[in-house]
Amino acid sequence: MRSQAAMFLVLSAVTASALAQQAPQRMYKCIDARGRVYYTQVPPPECLGRDTEILNKSGTLIRKTTRQPTPAEIQAREAERKKKLEENEKSREERRKNLALLNTYSSEKDIEDARTRALQEAQTAIEDTQKRIAGAQKHQKDLETEKEFYVKKPMPLKLRQDIANTEIEIKNQTALLEVKKREISTVNAKYDEDKRRYIELTTGKAAAK
Repeated sequence: MRSQAAMFLVLSAVTASALAQQAPQRMYKCIDARGRVYYTQVPPPECLGRDTEILNKSGTLIRKTTRQPTPAEIQAREAERKKKLEENEKSREERRKNLALLNTYSSEKDIEDARTRALQEAQTAIEDTQKRIAGAQKHQKDLETEKEFYVKKPMPLKLRQDIANTEIEIKNQTALLEVKKREISTVNAKYDEDKRRYIELTTGKAAAK
């Protein structure tokens, strides 16, 4: 009887050891699309293609498998990446402009002095263009007077060319004059903006309008 009992204990111990070895050594944890959590010995079909954690028998994380993103998610991530790059570039450019502004002017008076010089240059360019137009118009009148001598005979080729070239010159200079006049507004807008940013950068307050 004692030998049979001993044999039974040995067999029980062996069987228990074998069962323990056959017991699952790992578990799978995942969350399905509805938010339900699964703990299974094999990856459940509900979590196919989703993030899954692989745990050992004590519940410690062994590794984590990450699902592949969908084409829509890839596109969204790329769009977000580009957006951040653009925002960073815009921020760097803004800092560069601010630094350049502070290096250019030491006071609001410097800005107003620069505005005055720029307006004077623009006004000088306007006056020079007006003089060229007046000169071309005078030359045009002289050509028209000369043209009267050829009412009854062929006009020389050179005279025809001079008349055509003078008309083109007046047209071009008139268009240039309009551009120069618009520069006055552009200059004022530029220095208004420079002054606004300078005040904000040096005082931390928005400039009064």
